[in-house]
Amino acid sequence: MQPVLNVEDIKRVEIALTRVGVSVSELMHRAGYAAAQEALGMRGDISNVVILVGLGNNGGDGWVAAEALRSRNCNVKVVTPLEPDQISGDLARQMAQRAVRAGVSVLVGPSRQELIDLLATADVVLDCMLGTGFHGKVRAPFDIWIECLNQSGARVLSVDVPSGLSAQKGQVESACVVADVTVTMIALKPGLIADAGRDVCGSIVVAPLAEQTERLVVEADPVAWRVDLEDYLPCVPAQLNNCDKYSRGSVLVVGGSSRFPGAVVFAAKAAARAGAGYVTLAVPEAIVSCVQMMLPEVPVIGLPCDAEGVFTEEAAPLVLQLAAMRTVTLVGPGMRVSGGTVKVTSALLDSELLVIVDADALNCIARLTNNNLPDFPELTRRTAPLIMTPHRRELGRLVNQVDNPPASLVAQLEAARKILWADGGSELVIVAKGTATGCVGVQKAVLPKPGPVTLATAGSGDVLAGTIAGRLAQVTGQVDDLPTFCSLACEVHAYAGQLAAEKFGVRGAMAGDICDVIGLASDALEEQIAFPMEDFEEAAE
Repeated sequence: MQPVLNVEDIKRVEIALTRVGVSVSELMHRAGYAAAQEALGMRGDISNVVILVGLGNNGGDGWVAAEALRSRNCNVKVVTPLEPDQISGDLARQMAQRAVRAGVSVLVGPSRQELIDLLATADVVLDCMLGTGFHGKVRAPFDIWIECLNQSGARVLSVDVPSGLSAQKGQVESACVVADVTVTMIALKPGLIADAGRDVCGSIVVAPLAEQTERLVVEADPVAWRVDLEDYLPCVPAQLNNCDKYSRGSVLVVGGSSRFPGAVVFAAKAAARAGAGYVTLAVPEAIVSCVQMMLPEVPVIGLPCDAEGVFTEEAAPLVLQLAAMRTVTLVGPGMRVSGGTVKVTSALLDSELLVIVDADALNCIARLTNNNLPDFPELTRRTAPLIMTPHRRELGRLVNQVDNPPASLVAQLEAARKILWADGGSELVIVAKGTATGCVGVQKAVLPKPGPVTLATAGSGDVLAGTIAGRLAQVTGQVDDLPTFCSLACEVHAYAGQLAAEKFGVRGAMAGDICDVIGLASDALEEQIAFPMEDFEEAAE
């Protein structure tokens, strides 16, 4: 797994490195060399390199990279807002002066047209303007430089973070560089892998800078961990021929209403596509025939409902009876929020059954706790595993942030941890959904690789919840590392989104299309996990 550190923690690691003998100057040199090396790998032959530098340490990295590239016979020109001797930061000024002495050419404060003409000659442009400490709006001259760079069509390598992007929150308030490659130092930062970071970072390369970095990063307590495929190997169910539909596990999906009959169908179908041997639907009596027509392979049981086709309180004990006979119960898709659905949700939470809470069941919890679940930890404290799958708005309703729901990956993780730390147990996992999803447990938060924009469609979340349920049923709910297990289900869902996009278009695919290829995505991803590409390459040699 790859550690992800908050920006403030990165600074602490840098201080720790100086204490073990790696000076700030040496770190800057290594950062600059790492950027130069990556730039050389971006194209076969590099003749002309333009480096846009700022006035801080990020600019210092750029000056070091300039000298390194100059030593490799590249024609390097550094664009700077000030003369090298006028840079206020001691270390950055020293690096600039050294680069000039080495023969690096400098262009100070160019006009817009001068910069446009220069960028047109570049094979590669290094963006070293604004570093990880930046937040807010980009000021002159960098806003103009960024605009010219993005319009130039040049290949761009950003050093540490694309200038204009918040490395912590992944937000952009004004101008921002759109990079082809980002070389980030020491460890991943949350803003690079979520929200606007997904659109502007390009490929991300981590440069650790020192052999002590790995240990110090772990000691800094990463905010999350980005999963590698090999980390999923313990989560892949055994493929045995000696099985039947019962040994592959069973799922009960509880939800639906007259207004939203489709959501519960997507969830049940996804559970079946994900490999559960037996899936049952429990829906309001009013929509039984409708649901049966949409999903004839799945038994449908009608439960008491009101005139609007929403569960009444009488449905709660019947749901518990059905759930007691299943491996996993998923509650919430399309269920709506009422006295009856709150009762159904509460009954399942009070049980000792493995439960996944999604969609309107989450909103029922919000209603039950007056939008402040951390104040009611006894509601989720249980001995059996409990998985909650809120998107950002649902998560906001659970932690008293209705008007200002989490707007970044770090805010998602923080909100999820409020619930987890109040609960205090180890059986709760929150799959906090967003442009990047965090599977958060008491011990760690795991970040699956996110999927395409195809997943941003109504019903996609129901498919994800069903996928988690279907995969969990096959291992009879016995999982040592539940956050990582949920993360694998998220990656299956993401890969299914990619397959659906190939057939129906990135923005044309719907939830049903994603659902239909869950099984194909599972097979393909599990094959990659069991037989990684390097194994084939070694065998070929």
